[in-house]
Amino acid sequence: MIIKKFSVLATIVAISYFSHTPHLKVTNPNSWRNPSVWDVKATLWSILHPGSPFYTSYTYGFDLEFILRKIAHISFFGLLALLIYWNLKERSWRYLKAWFGLTCFAFLDEVHQAFIIGRDGRIIDVAIDSFGGALFLFFVYKYKGSVQKLL
Repeated sequence: MIIKKFSVLATIVAISYFSHTPHLKVTNPNSWRNPSVWDVKATLWSILHPGSPFYTSYTYGFDLEFILRKIAHISFFGLLALLIYWNLKERSWRYLKAWFGLTCFAFLDEVHQAFIIGRDGRIIDVAIDSFGGALFLFFVYKYKGSVQKLL
């Protein structure tokens, strides 16, 4: 029981750590430990007001770095969705509750990124994170009986 709760917390901390790392490049592990710098001029309103970059598309190109970042989003948030799901009691709406909790965290994580110099938060990443969670939860739903038979 404690391991299940700890695994959710550890995954949230890992995601938050990488979100807090400025100028992060998935293809450059040396950048994974860049010291963080807060944008002291940023406010919640400056990030979330209509027309802000939070609601626009990406400003960088479609390359290997971009693809690996999106795979990381889908993978990490998919894993987090599974961990949240496994921590919920077996009741109706369990899948939806796990997905909703994941989506709320994804939104907060993207807002957090917008406060870090060298990072940007985007609503499209919330959608990608939510898709990753939904995808992983769908696989659990689809293959839950098969996995239980193997165990």
